[in-house]
Amino acid sequence: MPLSAEIFAGPLDREWQKDSPDVSLFWLGQAGFAVKVGPLRFLIDPYLSDSLARKYTGTALPHERMMAAPIRPEQLGPINYVFCTHRHGDHMDPETISALAERNSDLRVIVPTPEMGHAASLNIPKNCLLGAEADTLMSLDGGLSINPLPSAHEEFRTDENGAHHFLGYVFQIGGLAVYHSGDTIPYDGLRERLERKKIALALLPVNGRDPMRRRHGIPGNFHLQEAIQLCIDCKIMAMIGHHFGMFEFNTVLPELIDKAGAEQSDVTVMRAQLKVRYGLGVPCARESNHNHFFRLK
Repeated sequence: MPLSAEIFAGPLDREWQKDSPDVSLFWLGQAGFAVKVGPLRFLIDPYLSDSLARKYTGTALPHERMMAAPIRPEQLGPINYVFCTHRHGDHMDPETISALAERNSDLRVIVPTPEMGHAASLNIPKNCLLGAEADTLMSLDGGLSINPLPSAHEEFRTDENGAHHFLGYVFQIGGLAVYHSGDTIPYDGLRERLERKKIALALLPVNGRDPMRRRHGIPGNFHLQEAIQLCIDCKIMAMIGHHFGMFEFNTVLPELIDKAGAEQSDVTVMRAQLKVRYGLGVPCARESNHNHFFRLK
């Protein structure tokens, strides 16, 4: 079964509750994704509140939303896991995660180990928290395992024990590998790490970086062409570009992603969109991940 992208007409919560044997992904805005397969449900970097607008009101860079949250935390129902790639508020949102924890007593929130204390300070129950470390495999319930990888949010940041504050995650589920890089730029060794994982789909930020944002304490990410080149180099057949359209000072024109995708033959490049279900067909045991490809419907 090919990878697919299908527009749905109803509300996200209704689509989210449907059962499917395939891996289904839904963009939540910014770097956030909701992922399901069978009964398993998990979120990556969900930002579903206006906490940053309140935090930065009256500053030089007010974090006013350019898009409304596509769903409220209470509409998501039972959630098994929340994965946060780092501590920035649009990736580790206290209002979203605490609301989910209130409604899901068995929820586990996975954060980089150096951010465990910060996460606990955000009213995230300590018994919910699990620490993730780069290059240390985590086997979780529901047939899910993750391989955390270092990320360089313009630079690496480690604690006194060498544990990374910025992570990406390779999710192994349903016989497929999906890579969410978190916030990162290219770095030496990333290609070699990913080639070994045989990634079927990469979820990569494409908002880029520049001196102006850096001066204001906004470290950047892949430029669009860097993200595409990474996929080509690592033989990743499909990528979804995200981390745009949320804050006016930290975005990229959506049509540039569409244009790049239309010009590409080596990798299928898609722009993250709301109201779309991205489906990954679960392969048979004898099939390679790279026999699967992306199609728009």
